Amino acid sequence: MRSTQIRSVFTDFFTARGHQPVPSSPLVLSDPTLLLANAGMNQFKPYFLGEATPPYPRATSIQKCARTSDIDNVGRTARHATFFEMMGNFSFGDYFKAEAIAYAWELLTEGYGLDEDRLWVTVHHEDHETERLWRRLGVRADRIQRLGMADNYWSMGVPGPCGPSSELAYDRGPAFGREGGPAVDGERYVELWNLVFMQSRRGEGGEKTDFPILGDLATRSIDTGLGLDRLAAILQGAENVCTTDLLRPTLQVVQELAGREYPGGAEEKVSFQVVTEHARSIAFLIADGVLPARDGRGYVLRRLVRRAIRHARLLGVEGPVLPATTASVVANLGGAWPELAAHAALIERVVTAEEESFGRTLGQGTRLLDAAIARTRAAGATRLPGETAFELHDTYGFPVELTVEAAREAGLTVAEDRFAALLEEQRRRAKAGGRARTAEALRRADAYRELSARHGRTVFVGYERLTAEATVLGLVDDGRVVPGAAEGATVELVLDRSPFYAASGGQVGDTGTVRTAGGALLEVVDTRPGLEGFHVHTVRVASGEVRAGEVVEARVDGPRREAVARSHSATHVLHAMLRRTLGEHARQQGSLVDAGRLRLDFAHLGPVDPTALATVETLVNDYLLDDPEVRVWHASRAEAEAAGATALFGERYGERVRIVDIGDASRELCGGTHVGHGSNAGPVRLLGESSVGSNLRRIEALTGRDALRYHDGERRLLQELAGLLGTPVGDAPEALRARLGELAAAQRELRRLREEELRERAALLGARARRVPGGGVVAERLEDVTPRELRALAADAAGRLPGGGPAVVVLGTASDGRASLAAAVSPDLLDRGVRAGGVLAEAARVVGGGAGGEGAVASAGGRRPEALDQALAVAAGEAARLLGGG
Repeated sequence: MRSTQIRSVFTDFFTARGHQPVPSSPLVLSDPTLLLANAGMNQFKPYFLGEATPPYPRATSIQKCARTSDIDNVGRTARHATFFEMMGNFSFGDYFKAEAIAYAWELLTEGYGLDEDRLWVTVHHEDHETERLWRRLGVRADRIQRLGMADNYWSMGVPGPCGPSSELAYDRGPAFGREGGPAVDGERYVELWNLVFMQSRRGEGGEKTDFPILGDLATRSIDTGLGLDRLAAILQGAENVCTTDLLRPTLQVVQELAGREYPGGAEEKVSFQVVTEHARSIAFLIADGVLPARDGRGYVLRRLVRRAIRHARLLGVEGPVLPATTASVVANLGGAWPELAAHAALIERVVTAEEESFGRTLGQGTRLLDAAIARTRAAGATRLPGETAFELHDTYGFPVELTVEAAREAGLTVAEDRFAALLEEQRRRAKAGGRARTAEALRRADAYRELSARHGRTVFVGYERLTAEATVLGLVDDGRVVPGAAEGATVELVLDRSPFYAASGGQVGDTGTVRTAGGALLEVVDTRPGLEGFHVHTVRVASGEVRAGEVVEARVDGPRREAVARSHSATHVLHAMLRRTLGEHARQQGSLVDAGRLRLDFAHLGPVDPTALATVETLVNDYLLDDPEVRVWHASRAEAEAAGATALFGERYGERVRIVDIGDASRELCGGTHVGHGSNAGPVRLLGESSVGSNLRRIEALTGRDALRYHDGERRLLQELAGLLGTPVGDAPEALRARLGELAAAQRELRRLREEELRERAALLGARARRVPGGGVVAERLEDVTPRELRALAADAAGRLPGGGPAVVVLGTASDGRASLAAAVSPDLLDRGVRAGGVLAEAARVVGGGAGGEGAVASAGGRRPEALDQALAVAAGEAARLLGGG
């Protein structure tokens, strides 16, 4: 059974049983606790947490997933992958264990025709009910194994929903390992389908097993995941995913590039599978908007790229490997996943550039590693420090495998235990930060849920009006619901209806005022979403007191909202014109939409040419000047996508979406506020573009009145400049160029005269040398010279001793509260081991600093200019001693 049929059988099975088919979310999610989508339940998490109301009671999906926690096992086991498709069925308070278990058994044995005698089941060791349900279906008792929390209990690792799980495993036969079931051998008895029974709520504690169960959830839910890769390998009689139809064409490309057949030797087999498997992950990540970077999800991509290249080199592939392998992924899987085909050109550009970049990285890393190896040997050590390996890996992206290999060739080992500890410490810090943020968010969400359960959620009326009469549903202070707040307090306010827009999609939240019937005044300083449909207003009680249940008048700051709306509409048009000018890959990766200004982050492989940026600005303003209509409409997600609406990466959308059209240039899914016509959004002034990460660019711009004020400021500056030049405004550039040319010529002449003066001073200094046994010494204090000129004078004077012979010159100057010293020795003294730095060592300490320079010229400086004369005397004495006269 080919993978296309495996997918259709799964979806058809659950659709026929009342499940809503839901498209895969992008690998890039808006969830701050997740770097990349790693499970089918990710996009449904708000439903499981009770933060949003599900639009359907049951769903099914085939989710793109990326996991790198087991990256080192890729190629070494048949079951690990960094990218996979997770087929799942979900129930949101609808059916529970009995139905989920029956569905899984029926689909595997009848839909896919798996032999019942080769299926094994694991259950949580205390979940007697689940074991009885499996037995009722006819599963033999000796094919059911009880395992502990680590294997058969699921939670997110933080407070939230949790519950026991049950897994279905398939016995691949004696050739793959030992007998004894999944508890004994995970390679032979490969896990296929995990059924999670979300029924409890966990508290704070360890990540995997050590946490308290706080009680039952209000509704019990189902979350399951069946791995397409593993099922395809079984149904196609393949040893691993690389030899299934999902990746076999890519494996063939790797064989052609390597000029040898798979599998080869044991280590060659690993490399074949790593290159093949990683090529798929790389293609999908780029297609979903991830570009190589030094941190975050971009670092995940970069690590996969470099690991694939590293293993290709082990197979003897010296030329590019990823353009051809990712192209085969696009050709093979682009039918099932159209985003691959849509971004084929971008995938090729990114992997080509990254391979070239990694070639330079390898060169730089090799030089640094060679130096570290030389230092280690010089110190008489036999082990390269783990800190060195970690710095090469973390800062320069140099693979630790190469570090170990190079050290071995040099007769050294690497402190790999220390390297692993540093790497784990880094991961732990990152994970701890995520857990802390998640725990705080969940604590606040508990307070919002409490209010929601009592009163319902906020009705947003801000699209139609800027004022509304509302009732205070509650106040939240530091994650706790409080009855009221007095003057001076800052709390979170929740209303039953609100005209305030809650920050989302890059648009800032509204500000304004809330007045109570009793006369209290609350200043709204920000508005943000809490739960879905819950607007949380951060307010400062300016006067009086506010209590839950009071009737209030909510009023949005109208001029600020209008300015924000101008910026939001301008952002949409700017996004469209960027893609039109630079290419479709220049997709929005983030934004800030504020009053009178905007910031747009977008994917691009290098700086934007100033000419192209000017073109974009012209296109934006010309389009807005044509006054296109801004139209808002609603549709299902599928209808919107069919109509060509752009969905932004990281944004969360429901099944019913809001679409904003600006003429025929822009059509985006958007919940923000906009102007009614394009001309209301302009003018737009681009302030410039910059890098905010690897392959990530940022444009900042002003809109509306702020753009006009900026233009007026530039006009006044130009008028002032023209006045200073004594020329009309239109002639100012040419006049300035002429003045700058004259200035440059004058500066060149001044430099020539200064150099001539310094040569004469150097001759005078050499003539004043004090003769000592072994040569001559010059030690003088000078005025009106820079530290750089001081060095040049010392070097020149050292060769100007009358009659020749060895010479040491020490010069000093003081300015701006600092003493500067320079010393030079004649070339013949270098052969005798005399160095300029040695002359200044003690003198530098006298002025409170240190000396630098190892050859014929050295310099020193310090914060004690009053000691300069003493330092010169010390240096002169040292010079005489070194010459043999001291």
